[in-house]
Amino acid sequence: MARTVEGTASAVDDTRPLPPVITGSAGLEVRRTDDLAVVGPAATAQPPRPGGPGTSAQDRPLYVVSSVMTIVSIMALTFMATISVIGGVRHARDQQTAFALLRGQLATGTAPVTQTDAKGRLRPLGTPVAVLDIPQIGLREVVLEGTTSGVLRSGPGHRRDSALPGQEGVSVLMGRQAAFGGPFHEIKRLRKGQVFTVTTGQGTATYRVIGVRRAGDPAPPLVQAGKGRMILMTAAGGDWVPQGTLRVDADLVTTQKPGERPAPTVHDSGPRPLTAASLPLPERPLQGEPGVWVWVLLLTQLLFAASVAVTWARFRWGAWQAWTAGGPLLLAIGVALSAQVARLLPNLM
Repeated sequence: MARTVEGTASAVDDTRPLPPVITGSAGLEVRRTDDLAVVGPAATAQPPRPGGPGTSAQDRPLYVVSSVMTIVSIMALTFMATISVIGGVRHARDQQTAFALLRGQLATGTAPVTQTDAKGRLRPLGTPVAVLDIPQIGLREVVLEGTTSGVLRSGPGHRRDSALPGQEGVSVLMGRQAAFGGPFHEIKRLRKGQVFTVTTGQGTATYRVIGVRRAGDPAPPLVQAGKGRMILMTAAGGDWVPQGTLRVDADLVTTQKPGERPAPTVHDSGPRPLTAASLPLPERPLQGEPGVWVWVLLLTQLLFAASVAVTWARFRWGAWQAWTAGGPLLLAIGVALSAQVARLLPNLM
């Protein structure tokens, strides 16, 4: 029987069986189909998936470096989102929750008016104590007890060694300039003579601004006995690079309310438990919370283990498969780690 091979000039009589596939030196492949042998290009092997099975040992270090840079970039973006966009959403949510709680307490007459509860214990950090309303800058915020970096993520905080708003003496409220919603970002725009109000369990108090000052500016005269003053405090300088503090001083123009005093000998509701000397360091201006280092280290170890697992999966499965499976886990760890790292930063930032 005659068999014809494409690409030759003549037919050749040959009764010998042809092998199924013959590959020539020129890269042509002869395939047997019934009684005809067809010449065509040889099939080429598919390259391995990037970073997947079949990756050469020479290329593996490049993929390791690529994975590390990708993970570091994800963590950096996650941190910036945590203190800005995600932080703003968290601040708004916490404010709604705090306002709902305080509104109920104001309606029932159980809102806090002292640093301690009925059993003499200090109120927990983050307890809602007042509503600050400054219409000139569009500010309406629930004030929380305490001024740690963690508390100020949720809104302005009342410095616990000072009088509560509306009471006799000096009341200090601290708030963030930029991160987590930056509620005190615009207080630098306040001008002398402008008034604002603070509502507590003792009623609504009105304050009149007497000046805005930064480090090195002269301080206002000391508050007179029986009078009240409020100091609004935030970071000065760039939004994300705090350089000292900015203070807004305002005098109480309505009748002051009785409150705790720092001296135990003369008081209305009892001595103030915390004084300037006993105030914990994390509650002072531009301080972080060193106590969260334990969580930072634990989450960092967890992040390292997850990163190793994702890199290993990239070599076993391929890049897309590894990131699809490990990306959400890395993102969740990154958000948790960023939230703790943010507490190490200055509380007024």
